Formats: sequence, C-alpha cells, structure tokens
Amino acid sequence: MSNPTLTLKTISLFFFPLMLNVQFMSVSHSFINAALARQPDPVITLAAFSVAMVLHTFVAAPSYQNQAITIAMVRGRRSLIGTTLFVLTIAVYVALFLGLLAWSPLGDLVLTHVLGVGPQIATEAKAVLGILVPLPFLTGARGMLQGMVMQARRTAPVSIATAVRIGILLALLALLSGWLSGARLAAAALLGCILVETLFIGGFALRYRVRHHDEEEHSVGEIFRFALPMAFSSSMQHMVPLQINAIISRLPDGELALAAFGIIRGFLFLLAGPLRNLMQSYQTLVRQPEDYPVLVTFHRRVSGTLAALILLTAYPLNAPVLGTLMGLDETMRHYIALPLAFCALFPVMHGGANLLRGIFTKRHQTGTIGRVMVFKVIYMLICWAIVLMTTPPVPGVAVAVFLIVSAELLELVYMRRRLAA
Repeated sequence: MSNPTLTLKTISLFFFPLMLNVQFMSVSHSFINAALARQPDPVITLAAFSVAMVLHTFVAAPSYQNQAITIAMVRGRRSLIGTTLFVLTIAVYVALFLGLLAWSPLGDLVLTHVLGVGPQIATEAKAVLGILVPLPFLTGARGMLQGMVMQARRTAPVSIATAVRIGILLALLALLSGWLSGARLAAAALLGCILVETLFIGGFALRYRVRHHDEEEHSVGEIFRFALPMAFSSSMQHMVPLQINAIISRLPDGELALAAFGIIRGFLFLLAGPLRNLMQSYQTLVRQPEDYPVLVTFHRRVSGTLAALILLTAYPLNAPVLGTLMGLDETMRHYIALPLAFCALFPVMHGGANLLRGIFTKRHQTGTIGRVMVFKVIYMLICWAIVLMTTPPVPGVAVAVFLIVSAELLELVYMRRRLAA
C-alpha cells in the first residue's frame, strides 16, 4: 500500500519550526553582542569575539552536517553507535584544532599574520577559543540528536530547545558578569547555554526516537564513507565567505566593502539561511515520486516570499529598516541598496541547491556534494587572481555580492547537470 501524497501542510509543519530555530539563533547572537557592547572596552571585546567565532565556525564546519548524516544513517542500535563514533571523531579533531589556536604559536600566526588583528584582540580571541574547546562535543551531539528528532518528523522540539537556550544565555550573561569580563564572559555563557540546549534536545530525542523495523543497518565503514564527503563539503562551504572577504579587502574601498558585506550576510543568514533545511525536508518527507513536486512548490513559494522581503528592504523600506532599525547612515544605506536588491536571487538558488543536496544525500551520493564545493573554492581562487590583476570599476560590495550569488549558481547548475546525467 502506497503512502499518502505529501501535502503543503505537512511540509509547513516540518519546515517552519526549523525556520523559527534559525531566527532564535540570530536573536541569541544579538543578545551576546548587546552584552559585549556594555563591557569596559567594547570595541576590542566585540572584535575579539567576532574574530574568534569566525575561526571557530570555519574549524567546526565539518560537524555542521550531523543532522543530515543522522537522518540518512541511523537505522538501529548498530548504526547509532557508528554515527556516534563519527560525531566523536570530528569533535576530537575540532577540539584539538581549537586547542592549537588557543594555546600554541599557531594561534598567533593565524590571528596576527593571516587575519591581521592587533595583539590585544589576538589575546582576547585566543582566550575565547580556549574556553570553547569543549564546544564541538556539545554541538556535535546536538546535531545528531536533532537529526533523530527530525527522523520522527517532529521539528518543534528543535525550536523549543533553542528558545530555552536563549533564556539560559541571558541568565548566564547576568550571573557570570561578576566573575568574567570581556569576550570571556560571552564564551562561557555560550558554552553553558548550548550545554542546556543539548540536554533538552536529548530528552526529546529519547522520547520521539524512531524504531526502525526490517531495515538494513549501516556499518561503521559505510557511515564514515558517507559522512566524510559531507564534512569536507561543509568545510569548503565555509571557506567561500573567507575568500570573498580576502578578495574585497584588497579593493580601493576595502574597509567599507567589508562592513557592507557583513551587513548583507546578516540579512542572508536571517532570510535565506532557513532554506538550508530543505535538504533535511527532502530526506525526511519525500517517500515517493509524487512528493517531490509538492516540495518544489513549497520551495518556490517560500523562497519567492523571502526574495520579495529582500527587495522591499533594499528600496521601499530602506530608510525604516536599514536606517531606523539598524542605525546605518545615508551613505551606507545607498551604498548597499542595489547589491542587496541583487541578493533577491540568492534565496531561490540557495533553496534549490539544498533540495538537490537532499536528493544526493538520500541516494548516498555524497561525493557529488564534496566535489561541487571544491569547484566553488577553485572558482573563488580564479576570481581572486582576476581581481588582483585588474581592479573592477565597481564598488567592492558589488563584487562581493556577485561572487556569493554566482558561486551559488555554479553549485546549482553543477548538481542539476549531475542529476540529469
């Protein structure tokens, strides 16, 4: 007997709690920045925490696919143990790398010579990285537990756990302020609130865990062969923004372009970031050929709405959103308006790319996902060389937006061609 055809209502009930989860994460980052802005030396503190988190995000990127890996691989006790071994292996690697950055000369080399920050910021950033050394074990476990909950088609617990995290974060920022200061306060509060979040989602995972029957278990070797290309692709994906920053920093308006691109990336995280959950939506919800067109329709409606919001922010709502709410002056608002409007293409392509990632993941063809990320990095290196040889006669932020949108288009086209092959 065939399964009932997937409906837009079913997709919405699965997807929108995950979308809300992204908004909650954005809010938690805003609370941390607000707390740091009230420290005795806010500029140094904010800069140090920002630099530390950029490094942490890049180093920890291999663990960001744990949700999708768990959904695809866990079919019983044996495969759960194998997936746990993979999660722990990646967590050990990330923790060791963070420890090297925090407590060895490698950290000074990366911070002062590669990233070019001053000694005071470097010292604070290394202290943050040292506090965050245990974090990969928590975020790795959290991703795996979230994947187990998603297998049961229950995504509301993911948002509930993140909402609890926000409350704990606020409490820890207040309670720890008597013992810690500067960026160290934010790092300790972040570690504590993610610990609580992981415990909450663990409780939900035990409650809603799917009991698979008559399904073939995956061995440890199969799990590692499936998961390693996804971990690698995640690292490559997070290398692209670093490359774009390195490219535009060398343009005549480099400082202004970096600041503007940071603002635009914040909007893309808020409005387009949730579309990455279309990958898990495909993995979890699509059971028969008739389901896929329904998910495509959902993607078009959601991404189209988000694209319209970006366009509205760029022009009709430029003054109230970018000026009144964000406090940008008129020069900056006009500088980013057209590039931000061009970013309306990004949600459509980002959502489409994640749908295709879901297809290749469900087919256990994760090598395709790894290869396309290598091509994106190579594409960025080619663009870097072109910019070094010929300075483009356009604002630096326009170059940045063109690069991030065209790189997403490259991924989408490549995976569509591989799917049709």
